[in-house]
Amino acid sequence: MYKIKYLILVFVVGSCIQHTQEEVNGNQDWKHYQGGPGRNQYSTLDQINLANAHKLEMAWMYRTGDADTSRNTQIQCNPLIIEGVLYGTSPVLKCFALDAGTGKELWAFTPPIDERFIYSMGVNRGLTFWDEGNEKRLFYIAGNFLYCLDPDKGTLIKSFGKDGIVNIKVGLGPEAMRHYVTGTTPGAIYKDKIIVGCRVSEDRIAAPGYIRAYNVITGEQEWIFHTIPKPAEYGYWTWPEDAHERIGGANNWSGMAVDEENGMVYVPTGSASFDFYGGNRKGSNLFANCVLALNADTGERIWHFQTVHHDLWDRDIPSPPNLVTVDHNGEETQALAQITKSGYVFMFNRITGEPLYPIEEVPVPGTDLRGEATWPTQPVPKKPAPFARQEINKDDFSDFDPEVKRQAMETFDRINHDHMFTPPSIEGTLIFPGFDGGGEWGGAAVDLETQIMYINSNEMPWIHTMVDLAPQQEGMLASAGKLVYDLHCAVCHKPDMKGDGVTYPSIVERRKNYTRQGLKDYISVGRGVMPAFDHLSDAQKEELVSYVLNPEANTMDVSSLEAISEELQEIPYSHTGYNRWVDNNGNPVIKPPWGNLTAIDLNSGKHLWQVPLGELDYLSEQGIPPTGTENYGGPVVTDGGLIFIGATKDEKFRVFNKYTGEVLWETRLPYGGYATPAVYAVNGKQYVVIACGGGKMGTPSGDVYVAFSLP
Repeated sequence: MYKIKYLILVFVVGSCIQHTQEEVNGNQDWKHYQGGPGRNQYSTLDQINLANAHKLEMAWMYRTGDADTSRNTQIQCNPLIIEGVLYGTSPVLKCFALDAGTGKELWAFTPPIDERFIYSMGVNRGLTFWDEGNEKRLFYIAGNFLYCLDPDKGTLIKSFGKDGIVNIKVGLGPEAMRHYVTGTTPGAIYKDKIIVGCRVSEDRIAAPGYIRAYNVITGEQEWIFHTIPKPAEYGYWTWPEDAHERIGGANNWSGMAVDEENGMVYVPTGSASFDFYGGNRKGSNLFANCVLALNADTGERIWHFQTVHHDLWDRDIPSPPNLVTVDHNGEETQALAQITKSGYVFMFNRITGEPLYPIEEVPVPGTDLRGEATWPTQPVPKKPAPFARQEINKDDFSDFDPEVKRQAMETFDRINHDHMFTPPSIEGTLIFPGFDGGGEWGGAAVDLETQIMYINSNEMPWIHTMVDLAPQQEGMLASAGKLVYDLHCAVCHKPDMKGDGVTYPSIVERRKNYTRQGLKDYISVGRGVMPAFDHLSDAQKEELVSYVLNPEANTMDVSSLEAISEELQEIPYSHTGYNRWVDNNGNPVIKPPWGNLTAIDLNSGKHLWQVPLGELDYLSEQGIPPTGTENYGGPVVTDGGLIFIGATKDEKFRVFNKYTGEVLWETRLPYGGYATPAVYAVNGKQYVVIACGGGKMGTPSGDVYVAFSLP
């Protein structure tokens, strides 16, 4: 049946192939993050189509000029294109405007931030645009500041907030000013409001991730939703009584979708902090790991669904939901489809919150970590089928290197691996799909004509290992500085300070580059993916600096040890970090595919096709079929029968046939395209543009935006 549909669709597309560039009517904007308020990454443009996609060529290239390979900078921005102007951000979060037809710079804005903070602002995935009549405003977040710019001039609109700026730390509680708070994904516009989430630390001490709405004209806060409920608020009973005073996280870092017609905003949330131990937050922990449906006018909860109870696996919901209208049991239904890191798609009636397909509460293993209380069940949707593998057995290990396979099987026997929801452990626990999915922040594309979802996914196993810190404290086996390091730094830079050589650098190699004060400032401010640790006391920072610069130093500051002792009573464990399970070449130890692109019919819940996404040249040269690669950044689907996507570790940009999954065209980008493309038209000509910032998976950092079009 699907083959028949495909033939009909090919005929329809074929009848449109004769369109010339002049017949594309004027401009078509990409006015919202991910293409629209429903976040479907979809374009009706069809000038570039099945018949001519192979003719694509570079139309223009723009360099921002501020990449920094030594600091592993990235660009993850899905730019906006409005009335022929492209708005984007750079590796160090400058904002700029370009002529979208030529790539010529029109203006650039540098955030008025102390130079020390430039590299602490993290990444930016997009911007937000508002207009009404002759009034228009451009918003973006850099660090913990929401900036309001004049889109024509690139200057701050001083009537918004304080001189054009709102500090998003304000309103998160009295301690938030010392905590790490930023915004990676743009807010959502509803009427005269910009609704924003935030990224917070996932460490032991973190700010709460409340959702706020600000007036687009004044910058005043109009409503707030407490994702960690306060007394008398719905969900308060799912936490310890004082959780709202000491627990952080439960934040929306991945973006949100807006149903303008029904006045609702849909907010996916992440886990509560600390990610991997919840003995201090016993309960199911609403509204962490939830799809939240809020009244966009008032911020009141309408419905919610929790995708993971009492999360211990960092199973944040990684992207905005897709708002679609599906044919469900013969009825037209306004629906919401939410992808997850676990490789599931949860589908709901977006008005009532009723699941469209059964969701079963499945019993899961318990924990042996003292003080912990795992939740006894976890929700698993029965349909659609998962778009990523859910488990590994010994037959799944790669055959490329017999010795690597033997070692992997030995490790497999040693660690806990029986269930996707096997809790964290001292022995080590398999995390699969991995910490980055499954699905990730790039999100899914949905063709709004056919209701077919296209989702890229990772097939990367990780091993997670907890560390019991009590013996160190009780036996005084470490200095205060080492205990601070083990509590807050070892999770990324490893206990031996050597990092992973990819995302987290070796402190051993870099310690000689820092003075005591410089390193202390670095710890206080943060940099790139490293959050600020300004919540540490001055004494703890001094102890940490002493240990990092000279691990042999055995300082024993009493006040630091007392503070650490209090922390350990609440959370007695740390962990060895985020460790991909890879071979000597950096590839997953399991058999391919390592990355996939999948088409799912949301009307029926059925998979239509799945193909590997990406390949590695040295394996292809050996005659090995495309393996797929780890990938970050999402797809865009168009009425021209195409899917556009970068994302892959091989640093290529590809065009797929959306009906079959066949690769129609590909080109190597100047740097990895770890961002979602944007599709638009200017003066009757269709373009697709992608940010090429590199900096992930060991690839070089870049500073380029590249646009493609037909000759």
